[in-house]
Amino acid sequence: MEPIVVFITAGSRDEAKNISEQLVQRHLVACCNLIDPIQSVFHWKGDVCDEAEVLIVAKSVRTRFKEIIDAVKKMHSYETPEIIAVPIIDGSDDYLQWVSDETT
Repeated sequence: MEPIVVFITAGSRDEAKNISEQLVQRHLVACCNLIDPIQSVFHWKGDVCDEAEVLIVAKSVRTRFKEIIDAVKKMHSYETPEIIAVPIIDGSDDYLQWVSDETT
C-alpha cells in the first residue's frame, strides 16, 4: 500500500463538494477535507490571476491516482485542474489501513 494525499483546487464550494462526494462514493478516495476559501495567485494564458478557490485534500492510495485524475477531469469546470499527489511517508497504522480498506 502506498498512501497518498491528493490536492485538487475547485472554483466553488459546490463544485468541490460534488467532486469530493463522487470520489468517496466511488471508493477512489477514503475521505476529503474542504478548505474554503484559499487564495490562489497563478499565471494563466499570459495573465497573472488572483482567485478565491476551494482546496480539496483527499486521502487515497497511489494505485487509484490515475482513476482519480480521470474522474476529476470529467467533473471539473477548469480546463486544466490542479490534481497533484504527494506520498504519505508515515502515519498511524490504523488510519492508513482504513484508507487502504476504503479505496480497494
